[in-house]
Amino acid sequence: MNCFQPLWTGAGAFIMHLCSFSEPSFLLSLSQLPCGAASACLRGKSEHVYPVDEMQRMAELLELRDECGEGTSGAPALAGSCLADNRLNLDVYPDGCRRFLRLFKEQQGEVVQVEFLRLSSNDCLLDTTLGSLPHLKHLKSLVLKGGHARDEFGSYQHGSLTSLPPDFGNLSCLTHLDLSFNRLSTLPSCILHLPSLRVLLVSHNSLVTLPEDFGRLSKLTFFSAMKNQLKDLPQSIGELSMLQNLDLSENALELLPEQIGNLHNCTELDLSGNRLLSIPDSLANLKSLHRLHLHSNLLVTVPASLASLPNLSRLDLQNNCLRAIPAEIQTLPFVHIRGNPLGETEPSLQPDKSGTRRLKRLFLASGEGSFTVTSEGCRVVLACGIHFYFPPGAASEPLQIRFRSLTPDPQWVKLRHHDVLLSRVLELQPHGVQFQQEVQIWMPYISPQTPHQHEVVVRTFSEQSWSDLKTRVKKRRKSKKCVAYCCVLHFSWFLVVSRLVQNECKVPAEGTLLFSSVDPNIKVIFPPGVTKEPRSVKLQVLPVCAEEIQEITASAGCRASPLLCLSQDSTVDFLKPVRIQLPLPPGVTGLNLDQSQLHILHGDLEGQSWNDITSEVVLEFTHLYAVFEVTHFSWYWLWYTTKTYIGGIAKKVYERLRLYQVNFIALQRKKDPEQVLLQCVPKHKVDPVLKKLQNRYRGPEPSDMVEMFEGEQFFAAFERGISIDMDRPDCVDGRLSFIFYSHLKNMKEIYVTSPVDRKGQAVKGQVSFYRGAVPDSIPEDASRRRKGPDSLWLATLPIKLPQLKPRWDESPGPLYGFSFPPLNLGNAETGYLTQANLLSIARRVGADWQNIGLNLGLTYQQIERIGYNNREDLNKQILDMLFSWAQQNSEDPGCVSKLIRAMQESGRQDIADEVEAIIELGRQKYSESIRRVGLEQESSTEDSAIAMT
Repeated sequence: MNCFQPLWTGAGAFIMHLCSFSEPSFLLSLSQLPCGAASACLRGKSEHVYPVDEMQRMAELLELRDECGEGTSGAPALAGSCLADNRLNLDVYPDGCRRFLRLFKEQQGEVVQVEFLRLSSNDCLLDTTLGSLPHLKHLKSLVLKGGHARDEFGSYQHGSLTSLPPDFGNLSCLTHLDLSFNRLSTLPSCILHLPSLRVLLVSHNSLVTLPEDFGRLSKLTFFSAMKNQLKDLPQSIGELSMLQNLDLSENALELLPEQIGNLHNCTELDLSGNRLLSIPDSLANLKSLHRLHLHSNLLVTVPASLASLPNLSRLDLQNNCLRAIPAEIQTLPFVHIRGNPLGETEPSLQPDKSGTRRLKRLFLASGEGSFTVTSEGCRVVLACGIHFYFPPGAASEPLQIRFRSLTPDPQWVKLRHHDVLLSRVLELQPHGVQFQQEVQIWMPYISPQTPHQHEVVVRTFSEQSWSDLKTRVKKRRKSKKCVAYCCVLHFSWFLVVSRLVQNECKVPAEGTLLFSSVDPNIKVIFPPGVTKEPRSVKLQVLPVCAEEIQEITASAGCRASPLLCLSQDSTVDFLKPVRIQLPLPPGVTGLNLDQSQLHILHGDLEGQSWNDITSEVVLEFTHLYAVFEVTHFSWYWLWYTTKTYIGGIAKKVYERLRLYQVNFIALQRKKDPEQVLLQCVPKHKVDPVLKKLQNRYRGPEPSDMVEMFEGEQFFAAFERGISIDMDRPDCVDGRLSFIFYSHLKNMKEIYVTSPVDRKGQAVKGQVSFYRGAVPDSIPEDASRRRKGPDSLWLATLPIKLPQLKPRWDESPGPLYGFSFPPLNLGNAETGYLTQANLLSIARRVGADWQNIGLNLGLTYQQIERIGYNNREDLNKQILDMLFSWAQQNSEDPGCVSKLIRAMQESGRQDIADEVEAIIELGRQKYSESIRRVGLEQESSTEDSAIAMT
């Protein structure tokens, strides 16, 4: 799973951070120290200049965490690993609530001093734990968030939290509360009694309304209720005079109260994905507003007064119903208006005689995950190329549609024999909602390699099974991309597959004829009286190349007809024999036919067994065809060979027809050899893939050819001194998990590290590939060959990590091995931040460091590199991030302001306040020093006046 998303600004950044970082590696406590060391480290919290011996002592204390024995059993070890400093991060443990209750019982005196607590609301003991929380009188930050568990389809499961105990409101020190991903239908009233609350997150719940006295939370600076079911807002929301970030996106709001214009300190307001027809003029009073998100609503008008907002830097009006926009707004460079019917006339009240009307078009960016459909209908274009067409009347009332793209998991994406997956899985919600008219879905897909033998269909999941939809395909003129088109009346999961061409007919009592469109010489004749009730029959044909048969069997005398698969929707055999016509194998005619060498094989639907039924049927021959009769359906195959045990040969050939020949590649970036690209590539694509990568990557030659089934799992294990982050969600027992799909990219790019000291030598390691679980329904022989450790190995490729060159952060020093040049960020007039100041800030960052780093302007690659290089120690990750940024920006006079803004955008107003306090103190000292030496402007003026008298 990729933990960083491309959109990291403002309130959205904080929400995405809180919703995404649920992996254990990102939720470790800041400094896991014994209580004595923790209290020592907390001394001087408000001091910002440390003597050298104090910094040395602090570094020694921080290094004590390595002696705590994280993860060991027993109460002392539990305290050392969980109860660290004033933080208690238990949402990373499946039994976090049990650990809390045990700590509360055995070390209550220490637990009640905790200021920061994280618990998973997916924990079965949550209700029992809630009763103990009001005893934590010093608690400042509490996270009771769901989303730590997933269902069988990979969707995050909401937590079990539905309410809070009444005395929860006695937590007078609580400033930060996160109740996201739960089942709250109403906001617990005790929250309104939290006098110090500044940050409140209740996103991904089921809230329909907010309390009328919601404005009592007068100190609130950040509030997110995104992805709820809010229909209106209380008027008291205007009393939140200190509110800076308000996120109400993806709800069901139809009106806004005028009082929302009283939020004079609000810098970001997100109302996207609602049902707003208009917005109040009072929004023009929000003079501090920087970003206003109104996209994906039903707006028909916007007030021109928005153009007068002095600090506005983004106004998003995309995907609304705006036919006209005030000129003052339209000319602003930061306004986004795509997806509106600008310039179009109002729809006539008279019936449209032509029967055509231009529908509203919505264009959704990659960061958006929902849109609203009304009874007027619309066309929707997603950034990934998927299109929707909702005809007028498809939805009787405004309906919010949510969508996401999922990686296919073979545990629930079941492919049939000879199916090929051509797309990712598209999930559309809400599930089960019935549309009044069919909705059209256009899904891009990768063109299959054998278009004549296969056909492309959209497959959907409903009623616990997958079924194929009636599908049409086309190639877009401009992009040349292939798209599959289908119509549905309800939403679920959808994917595009290539299957064997399927011919279908309804067999009546009078009988009928069915033939293959792939090979018209293959026919099935149903005589009159073959059935009492009409039944549906399907026919599929798999052509087999004669050269392929000879290569697999190592016999030039073996020949076979195309494979024929027959199926029906009834479990009852036909009343009369059904007549089947198959072409004779290549090179065989009725004139040179030796009947002793001709065999009719019958296979089960899974291809596990093939039986010679030649003696059980009556064979008739013409010059080109063989004709026989059967009463039940399955696979049928005509073979011509001198071999006797033909069933075993056919089973082997059938297995090989389902296999793909592939090669593994392992390449390292030329500029960054610790970044490794692993890919499983079909044999015919290896050269084009390597040619495309050769400018940026280098590495060994591809592995030898191996064979894999579509949808088969395999693993990559780094060995001999090379390792990866074991906490990755795709890491199983220390190995990276892959699923092979022949037409999708089976590629991952990761950072590797080494426990070996690379300062003196390079590390020559390797990556080995192993088979995973045996796919369902593969031939028994193949399953038997894949048992045992030796048979699981596929290939091994060398990986070399070069010797490290000395860098500024690798020389020994007093601070975790980091040694930095003297730092003075800012300037004397506005105030400096010193190295000691940054150290104090680093001690308060904690698990938010990735989000803060991204908001500071570090790239995703830098953040991931820092995480991997220091993966054993959260403190080193924080220090490396913060001081790397400081070194890059030491010459920038505005870097301190950037640091404050990044902390605010990351939801860490507490750190922003500390930085501002440091800077203010610096300004005062600077002014005092200027005044003392007589250089201040006022003093110099007074001196001049005295001199003149």
